[in-house]
Amino acid sequence: LLNGRIAGISGVIGGLFKPVKGDLAWRIAFVLGLLVAPLVYVQVAILPALQIDAHFATLIAAGLLVGVGTRYGSGCTSGHGVCGLARLSPRSICATALFMVAGFATVFVVRHVVGT
Repeated sequence: LLNGRIAGISGVIGGLFKPVKGDLAWRIAFVLGLLVAPLVYVQVAILPALQIDAHFATLIAAGLLVGVGTRYGSGCTSGHGVCGLARLSPRSICATALFMVAGFATVFVVRHVVGT
């Protein structure tokens, strides 16, 4: 927000594994903020109980597929969909449209073909 960096989560986390001198502290602070903020929110907000019906292995597989997709797509939904669209990046507009189509198709297949 204050220094012009793109807040694409896959890029921020990816940079933790290939650190550049002077670039690590903000990445660690950003990721810690992502992890701590929901914990603080749960303590102060009144929330209904969360129930996830998917098997743990399904959740792990889904997370891995998202990670692979962010590599192939050269960014994630936050990088393309939030930051890229705000910059009117043609590549991000295309990527976000594809994310949406893939999401619609996935919901259709899961609800109507697989039957959950």
